[in-house]
Amino acid sequence: MKKIAEWIEAPSGGDGTPIIFSRRFSARQGLRRAQLLITSVGLFVAELNGRRIGDEVLAPGWTSYKTRIPLKRYDVSEGIAEGENLLSVTVGPGWAVGAIGIAIPHPKRNYSDRVKLIARLELTYEDGEREVLTTDGSWDSAEGPIRASDIYDGETVDLTFSPRSLGKAAVTDFPALITRDEGAPIREQERLAPVAVLTTPKGERVIDFGQNLAGYAEIRIRGPRGGVIVVDHAEVLDSDGNFYTDNLRYARCRNEYILSGKEDLIKPSFTFQGFRYIRLTEYPFEHVDPSAFRAVVIHSDMKRTGHFSCGNPLVNQLYHNVIWGQKSNYIDVPTDCPQRNERLGWTGDTQVFCRTGALNFDVSRFFRKWLTTMRDEQREDGAVNCYVPMIAEGHSRISAAWADAACIVPFEMYLAYGDRRDLAKNFTMMKKWVDYMHGAGPEEFLWLGGLHFGDWLAQDRDDVSDDAPTYLGKTPTDLIASAYFAYSTSLTVRAGEVLGENVEEYRILYKNVVSAFRARFIRDGKLLLLPNGWKEGDAIPEDETQTGYALVLTFGLFEGDAERRRFADRLATLVRENGNRLTTGFVGTPYLLHALSENGYVSLAYDLLLQKEAPSWLYSVTRGATTMWEHWDGIREDGSFRNPNMNSFNHYAYGAVYDWIFGVAMGIKPCAEAPAFREFSLAPHPDPRLGHAETSLETKYGRISVRWYYKGETVFYEFTVPEGATAHLTLPSGYSETLKGGTYLFAE
Repeated sequence: MKKIAEWIEAPSGGDGTPIIFSRRFSARQGLRRAQLLITSVGLFVAELNGRRIGDEVLAPGWTSYKTRIPLKRYDVSEGIAEGENLLSVTVGPGWAVGAIGIAIPHPKRNYSDRVKLIARLELTYEDGEREVLTTDGSWDSAEGPIRASDIYDGETVDLTFSPRSLGKAAVTDFPALITRDEGAPIREQERLAPVAVLTTPKGERVIDFGQNLAGYAEIRIRGPRGGVIVVDHAEVLDSDGNFYTDNLRYARCRNEYILSGKEDLIKPSFTFQGFRYIRLTEYPFEHVDPSAFRAVVIHSDMKRTGHFSCGNPLVNQLYHNVIWGQKSNYIDVPTDCPQRNERLGWTGDTQVFCRTGALNFDVSRFFRKWLTTMRDEQREDGAVNCYVPMIAEGHSRISAAWADAACIVPFEMYLAYGDRRDLAKNFTMMKKWVDYMHGAGPEEFLWLGGLHFGDWLAQDRDDVSDDAPTYLGKTPTDLIASAYFAYSTSLTVRAGEVLGENVEEYRILYKNVVSAFRARFIRDGKLLLLPNGWKEGDAIPEDETQTGYALVLTFGLFEGDAERRRFADRLATLVRENGNRLTTGFVGTPYLLHALSENGYVSLAYDLLLQKEAPSWLYSVTRGATTMWEHWDGIREDGSFRNPNMNSFNHYAYGAVYDWIFGVAMGIKPCAEAPAFREFSLAPHPDPRLGHAETSLETKYGRISVRWYYKGETVFYEFTVPEGATAHLTLPSGYSETLKGGTYLFAE
């Protein structure tokens, strides 16, 4: 894209304090159209004659500033008056200049030392004349009422502060390419009223909004000039009912306001919090009027496309939690959590959930932008960092199952939306990642060694305590990495076949990887959990894990029906021996129910889904959760918390279970040969413990819906297939039929 203007910055300041850039200009009569092109290093809010331009928040979002920055476009024709006008833009630190990252102290200025602005205002008149106003050294710069702003720490706003001039802006430069905005804008989506105003045992004044969310509190108040409001945020209360913030780690999560003396509507501009509760740490009145408070929910614009409900209220709440976990973490970047000093675009969390994400909302634009950033940041050798966008130089980790998002997410988006152009854009990235794995270890066709996250937060180790937390599960990372080597290679082959590419070398590579995997980890029909560094002659452990079997079964690393059945039986036995409870972590959990149901254990998969004792999906529901938790038992039965260093209560990864509910319980799965649900299999597996269930999905071909319910021993089915789509029906009895567009009723 050609250069639209000059980058400008303030002659001083701008690292932690937002800067106001402004320029007066005149417009004459006969204006036909006015367009503002704008972006920033940092986050911007633009105003024309005192009125906000657009309704986006946290614009222009978070990207790989070292390679590209999206350009925002606004039609501002209605806001320009004949005569003098004032265009002003406040730019805050945001992700570009402020603190972001998990290192302590938080790395700051990851992308720039200063906030910067570039803008171009184009005025077109009825007579064809065109005037252009661009950022340059004629713009004024000043500090305003936002005295400090930080993603983790929050914002301080002094409404009594008069803007302080910093002088004329300085023309500067920034190396990133300014590109067309392809992402989904972040907006205020919902406003929630308080459900309770509490006084805790410690005497704290706390407002409960009834829902864990990502956003900020908005307060409408008329208070004394100079009066102070300090708002702290928390996801949960402790077992005594007091405000609990230990799990926020080093994030301050505090917004402070000094009131003007007039009626103020106050909320932050360049930060957000993850919270259900707010504490009025300082407040100028004794009485708290709940009508003055709202929780503002923010997330990227995503059209809701999927719905589900059933006769089991706990499962309905679980689905509610899946939805809110997604909304809380799809804020321009698919993050892990929205509350503590992290909020990073973890690739592992992203890949395990992306299929579910596409069943709930239209996330095509959202992931198109994120995958562009991943391509930008992929190393020359093909490696992909554990989170995207990257932050500080050198602060990286290359891990199997995380970086495999480079292959999994593009292919899942193709299945969901059928866009071959997007798949083609990412195909080179997929091949490069597979090539990296091909040379990542001492064995050509295995990935041995490396610093992996493994089956993160699995529940199958005995050597874990709050005093000595160990986050890697028991399944050896050599096995996991080599299994994903095979899986990502297979996806690359499938993608190449879709695109008509010659992928013969990757077909051969896949066969060699599977053979090498089987030679090392499967012997005499038994899956071996060989520890990292194992060599011939070392003892062979007798350990087994649910995750190990789930990966081998789902990735097709078995040989023949007999071995598949043997592995499925062992997996079922491990589940039953653990009291029909799972032990899996981030790697094994997305595949566990599929591995069971695809091999004849549908009822046992339901047992796991409906289990209420920890570890289970419904345990957190019974504890009052309104979003997904990071740990299966982040709050234990006795009310105590897990180690606060790793205990988010809004962590969407385990919400991936919904793709099993949709794909198996309701029976809808897309066909890779005709993606975007132009053709799909329709094989529901009802269970009386749900009573009844119904789901729907808006696709590019129309609305798919499935409903089943019981009357006595008979199950009734209602299916809707969109015009132009084809469903391949298989009922539990074995009855099969091909269904074209229309509505169908069956019973058996």
